[in-house]
Amino acid sequence: MTSVLNLPALAHEPDAERRRVVLLTVATASAGLVAVAVPFVSSFAPSERAKAMGASVEVDIADIPPGGIKTVEWRGKPVWIMRRTPEMLAALPAQDARLVDPASLRKQQPAYATNAQRSIRPEVFVGVGICTHLGCSPNSVPAGTSNPSVGADWAGGFFCPCHGSTFDLAGRVFQNKPAPMNLEVPPHKYLSEGKLLIGEDDLGAA
Repeated sequence: MTSVLNLPALAHEPDAERRRVVLLTVATASAGLVAVAVPFVSSFAPSERAKAMGASVEVDIADIPPGGIKTVEWRGKPVWIMRRTPEMLAALPAQDARLVDPASLRKQQPAYATNAQRSIRPEVFVGVGICTHLGCSPNSVPAGTSNPSVGADWAGGFFCPCHGSTFDLAGRVFQNKPAPMNLEVPPHKYLSEGKLLIGEDDLGAA
């Protein structure tokens, strides 16, 4: 009689044990999932290096002589700051007929640099030193060079040795070259007479 009364209890013991095992397994899996998810989600947060890569760059341009050029890094890109002479500026209009986009209509620059000089101040050119063909870095080549790749009438500008694209002193690309567009002019503004901020402007660009 006693053994008959105990049968239901014995029958339920395995079920209770199974429930405990299932609960323990679920709890362990949940803990593991949280442990994996935390670093995974945090990987979406930008690192300090990523933040720095997007930061604006303050540049002292007072030490750039006429005709000189300074290169700085912004967002992992080389940016040129060239102080053009009156002779350099005078040579720009003479190139228009030979250029792909002489009026800079393809918007490779902010609105305040959509002008003949592609700059805020006529004498200071600020441009990203990356060829718009395949991302190579052109070289600054002055007028009067002996480089046969730019021609005897070269008035100065930039030459990409990788595939032969040429740009004038405002970063405008010449016709019949691999590069399809002018060099990019990044957002920038003047903090003072001799200080330039690359990466921000008064139009809210950053």
